[in-house]
Amino acid sequence: MQLNQLVKDIVMDGVSLSPVDVTGICTHSADVTHGSLFVAIYGKDTDGHDFIPHAIKNGASAIISNGRELGELPVPNIKVANPRLAASRVAAEYYGHPTKELTVIGITGTNGKTTTASILNEIMKSAQIKSAQLGTLGIIAEGYTPEKTLTTPDPIHLQKTFRELLEKGFTHIIMEVSSHALDQHRVADVHFNIGAFTNLSPEHLDYHHSMDDYFHAKTKLFHSLPITGTAIVNFDDELGQAMARESQAPVVSMSKQGSTDIYFSDLSQDLNGIHGTIIAGEVSINVSSPLLGEFNAENILCAVSMAVSLGIHSNIIQDGISKSINIPGRMESFQLKNGATVVVDYAHTTDAYTKVLTTVQQMMAPKGKMNIVFGCGGDRDATKRSEMGRIAEQYSDQLWVTPDNPRSENINEINDQILMGISGNNVEVFDDRSVGLNTALSTLNDEDVLVVLGKGRETYQEIKGEKIPYSDVKIIEEFIHAN
Repeated sequence: MQLNQLVKDIVMDGVSLSPVDVTGICTHSADVTHGSLFVAIYGKDTDGHDFIPHAIKNGASAIISNGRELGELPVPNIKVANPRLAASRVAAEYYGHPTKELTVIGITGTNGKTTTASILNEIMKSAQIKSAQLGTLGIIAEGYTPEKTLTTPDPIHLQKTFRELLEKGFTHIIMEVSSHALDQHRVADVHFNIGAFTNLSPEHLDYHHSMDDYFHAKTKLFHSLPITGTAIVNFDDELGQAMARESQAPVVSMSKQGSTDIYFSDLSQDLNGIHGTIIAGEVSINVSSPLLGEFNAENILCAVSMAVSLGIHSNIIQDGISKSINIPGRMESFQLKNGATVVVDYAHTTDAYTKVLTTVQQMMAPKGKMNIVFGCGGDRDATKRSEMGRIAEQYSDQLWVTPDNPRSENINEINDQILMGISGNNVEVFDDRSVGLNTALSTLNDEDVLVVLGKGRETYQEIKGEKIPYSDVKIIEEFIHAN
């Protein structure tokens, strides 16, 4: 593609560019090959402008920069105010704006994005809609090789993926949309048809600095919706109505309590799953799902609201819900040979802790004891660590504090901050999670439950820049096999 065509939306009228053929777009100089357009982006630890000489050496045909003085360059240098936004613009142009030809559903919120997306994807399978799911679990698309990645990939890989999915005949995209992606313009040129808001609780405050900033990052999804789109908003969340006011598209409200557009008229939960009836206008949808917990009732309600907005028939929605299964690492249970139960969950926010632990508590045998293995991630919001400890203690008979991706931080300092929220003596602290988990497993009696929080199905511990192989699930399975 010619450079002048590629950058027409980011350069001022009248600016002339020498005829240059662009063969690809990169934000990492190591990925540059002959003919690549290199976009210099300022990151957390590095500045792409420092790598412009390397990009040119590797064959870059043009540069997009933030306008700083770079001296004479042997290739065109397009100066812009925001290279991140420019990367999104040129990526969409390069791949032919594929989302204009797709139906794209974006799901944002602190918790529930992955499960909600998975339920909706199952409903779409029942409707014989060719859909792809993008998010924490990677890319789930039949006939397309999945790649595990961040919740939302960079805009170049994202637009490339959309183009490839479109060419393979996919018609619908279900995306988890993180606050980071919205703030960093990764989805600025994605044409969303539906946006859904699940909930908002303190997370990523090391990045957003305040709940107000975090909220406003999430609103960008709803600002981007066209007036022909639909906003699905959870009114059970205290910020739901405020989020609804941010949408220029029509809003469909949902609640477990009623008095909204879509709601549960009756709802029951037990060890066999979630059962009830959802009312959407004149339509009643019977819910029978193997998923556990009130938070999954919210996820089902959100998925149903989106399916109804897409015009999917109630019988098909019911079928899809019944086929939805627990996502690995989300309320995943294991039985020890002595009758004790182990529940593994990815929960790593205060809100998710409360929801998971409340659900487990409601299902426990009267004489059983609740034991909790948990920790807090390093280089993340340190202000929530004592609160995580407080919540865990509130529900537990015994606590086991262990590492959970300490990254560059000292594990003992992280654990000390967790302990500030714990007032009792029912806690043991470990600097090795495998030792702590095995110790906890060995103490369980027949009606006890051990809840292992934070990592889910992760297969590593991130320590001092290295991802060291580690799996909670593997340790649990090995313990069951050996005992």
